[in-house]
Amino acid sequence: MSAPRRPPDKPLALEKLLALDDEARRAAFLSRNRSLLRSAVVTELTDRVREQVRVDVQQALRMADAALSIAHKLDDKPALARAMRAKANALYAKGEHASAVDLHEQAVALFDAAGDTHEAARTLSGSIQPMLLMGEYNRAFAAGERARKIFADEGNTWRLARLDINIGNIYYRQDRFGDALACYERAYQGLPAQQDPEGIAAVLSNIATCYISLHRFSMALDSYQKARQFCAEHGMTTLVTQADYNIAYLHYQRGEYSRAIEMLRATRLNAKRTGDAYHYALCNLDLAELYLELNLSSEAGELAQQGHEGFRKLGMGYESAKCLAFSAMAASQQGHGFEGLKLFSQAREMFLKEKNQVWPSLIDLYRALVFFNEGRLFEARRHCSEALESFCALNLASKAVLAQLLLTRIALRTDNADQAFEHVNAALLAVPELDSPVLTYQAHLLLGNVYSVRGDREQSYASYQNARDALEKLRGNLRGEELKIAFIKNRLEVYENLVELCLARPEDRAASEEAFTYIEQAKSRSLMDLFVSPAPALAENVPGQSELVSSIRNLREELNWYYNLIEREQLQPERHSQGRIATLQKQARQREKELVRVLQEATPTDATQAGLQMPSHLPMASIRATIPADTLLVEYFRVRDRILVCLLGPQTLEILPVTLETRVANVLRLLQFQLSKFHLNPQYLETFHDSLAQAAQAHLRELYSELIAPVAPQLKASHLVFVPHGLLHYVPFHALYDGSQHLIDRYTLSYSPSASIFALCQTRTTNSTGTSLILGIPDPQAPAILDEVQALNNVLDRSELFVGPDASEQILRSKGPTSRVIHIATHGRFRQDNPMFSAIRLGDSFLSLFDLYQLKLPVELITLSGCSTGLNVVAAGDELIGLARGLLHAGAQSLVLSLWDVHDKSTAEFMAVFYRLLQEGKTNAIALKQAMIELRSRYPHCYQWAPFVLVGKI
Repeated sequence: MSAPRRPPDKPLALEKLLALDDEARRAAFLSRNRSLLRSAVVTELTDRVREQVRVDVQQALRMADAALSIAHKLDDKPALARAMRAKANALYAKGEHASAVDLHEQAVALFDAAGDTHEAARTLSGSIQPMLLMGEYNRAFAAGERARKIFADEGNTWRLARLDINIGNIYYRQDRFGDALACYERAYQGLPAQQDPEGIAAVLSNIATCYISLHRFSMALDSYQKARQFCAEHGMTTLVTQADYNIAYLHYQRGEYSRAIEMLRATRLNAKRTGDAYHYALCNLDLAELYLELNLSSEAGELAQQGHEGFRKLGMGYESAKCLAFSAMAASQQGHGFEGLKLFSQAREMFLKEKNQVWPSLIDLYRALVFFNEGRLFEARRHCSEALESFCALNLASKAVLAQLLLTRIALRTDNADQAFEHVNAALLAVPELDSPVLTYQAHLLLGNVYSVRGDREQSYASYQNARDALEKLRGNLRGEELKIAFIKNRLEVYENLVELCLARPEDRAASEEAFTYIEQAKSRSLMDLFVSPAPALAENVPGQSELVSSIRNLREELNWYYNLIEREQLQPERHSQGRIATLQKQARQREKELVRVLQEATPTDATQAGLQMPSHLPMASIRATIPADTLLVEYFRVRDRILVCLLGPQTLEILPVTLETRVANVLRLLQFQLSKFHLNPQYLETFHDSLAQAAQAHLRELYSELIAPVAPQLKASHLVFVPHGLLHYVPFHALYDGSQHLIDRYTLSYSPSASIFALCQTRTTNSTGTSLILGIPDPQAPAILDEVQALNNVLDRSELFVGPDASEQILRSKGPTSRVIHIATHGRFRQDNPMFSAIRLGDSFLSLFDLYQLKLPVELITLSGCSTGLNVVAAGDELIGLARGLLHAGAQSLVLSLWDVHDKSTAEFMAVFYRLLQEGKTNAIALKQAMIELRSRYPHCYQWAPFVLVGKI
């Protein structure tokens, strides 16, 4: 006789029930498995729904449906109400808000019928969120009021606190941020006693969000930091990552890029480690946008692609499309136009699917830029015109002006001056309402270009002067799209045009001095605009800092904050609120006016402490007063393809044409090719040493012919200070050869970023006493560094030597400010794409230009004897950028840096001679000259004897 069939175990039966996907099959299964027909099983399932809804909404819905089937079979009204509430919560998580509200109301009715007011109130509280998302605010408030009365009668402070969170959400949705904040703060007071860690973390985050909307940054930051600390103490690692991200994003929105980068990188790594895919993708998105604004195109593209993949897997279309757009921008910045256009098209399709109204038009503008840069002007005009039409319809005035400016450039490129005039005038009509100095500058600049094409010099000059006036009001505050458009970032064009107009008036004796003033303004402008948008991390509020400094810092942070809020509001997936944007713009303008007022009261010291780069050009009389007798400044400047030279002495000024930039570029490229051969096999170098030296010598002679020979009779001085411009920063002037002598044989030489910087270095106060700080970081590629620093330790007075890991950033920060001389023997890491991220290697870290701007090093001499430590790049519309600038800003009076990767052994010998001569009382310039000549007798190739240059004081 066979044994009777046993019913399946309850856990197994329950799992089989959950696998059924329609009511009829579930009913039949329950008829066969009556052990499941119990109220306790409904409770178990509804509890599991609450947990599962955070992980898998579909599975949570199956659990809720199973609970409903059991409750219907039982005809148990309270159980049916609990099941309905569970399904409503799952439908809310799925985004089906109307269905969720309907089920919530049915559940409330059942609880009321059963006389269970507590559960009815819980359900009413839970129904608020889907109601507010449907815009049913009155129903949501009514549900909240009834729930509040019940919980208050019960004395249930925890439920009241939870209810306050939901009521606060209604107020926030209505932009009633003050009322929302009051609810959240009341909830925060009620939650801790109930030991609800997730609730506390959520309400702290909500409080911070309210402060952001109320534009109270410091309080928002404090709330996020409280949330982070709380989550860390309670082991909520995912919420710690969320808080870290929110804090980093706040710094980003305030324009504090260095802090934001550091925090976003750390948060990204933590999110990856903990498997938090959402915040990992968010960090990739924000870092990509930030790097785009800093011209770090390669990194931006890589991170944007990772963000795109992450958001795609998460099913987040808007964010995925945004990452793809950033990837397209990165490709375009790197000159990969075809790839950029393909990615832009894909991103545009995704935004259209997301029903986004702004981004497709913005992508049209970017596509127009790519076509413009590729010379495909018909397509550029078509896409730009479509973008302009959309921007006007959406009332996005600043973006419409950007489109008008690009259309002006397209018209000028196609020789259509009348059309260009029409577009630029449309832009000029709009800019007064925008309070945007950069757009005002661009509009007047292009109007000047139009008048120039028409041959109207007087009107052209007046327009350029208006552009220059607008530029002087611009203190590094590019934002949003302005940061990602190359021609907007070029702020030197107006000075080049003004110099050209001045030199077209040879009969005017004052024209040369006026032209020289513009040349210096151009260079000081770029020095001031070191960070094209973001300022260096602002100095902390410290005791003794003036109120004025604090005001400048706070106003700058607030302005960045408002600019980003406006940009974010305009690009929201849903249609943006014109009223909200207008309010933000009004608040931004109030702070702009206040910042202008405060800056008028600020001293240069105040401005520097506040993180501002003040203009650094000096009047000609002040510069001349610092030029020693028998010294001549040789300052080059490029105007379009022409290279000019200004010869400035204590009493004289001449501005002369020299050559064409293309001629110099060709020869310089050949010289750099010869220098690069020193990376080849040592056997090759030894075999062909003489022929290599002769080839380099030939190129040095050609450069002499182009740059020095035309003005050689005027170089009547014993010391020359070269002030290069553009690609001339790569020219080793001291090594140029006339056929019998190098320039260094005839003169002592030094370099300077500008004549004004030269003057400032001559008068700068530095440590006249103090130690000689020597840091050496040897590695397998440069083993002679150890010999170099040990030898210098024996030569220099009062020296302190730190080697390897001991040569740390902390040692530089602590001992550098009181040193007289600093020598760092290390490798430099030069970034061609964005030299702001160029760095020198220390024992425990890399010291970037960002870091140098935070150092105080008021020393007589800093020497960096390493690879490419003096190498600079000339970005579009910018001047010399490299480690030299950071060291000068840190307070150094003189620098010795290398123009190219140096030879390890010859460098050690050069430094030994140079410092010995300094100890004998020679000046920097004489010691450098004699060291070069001595080293040349041993190493005839310029690669080995001529890499080092003196910058700053002679």
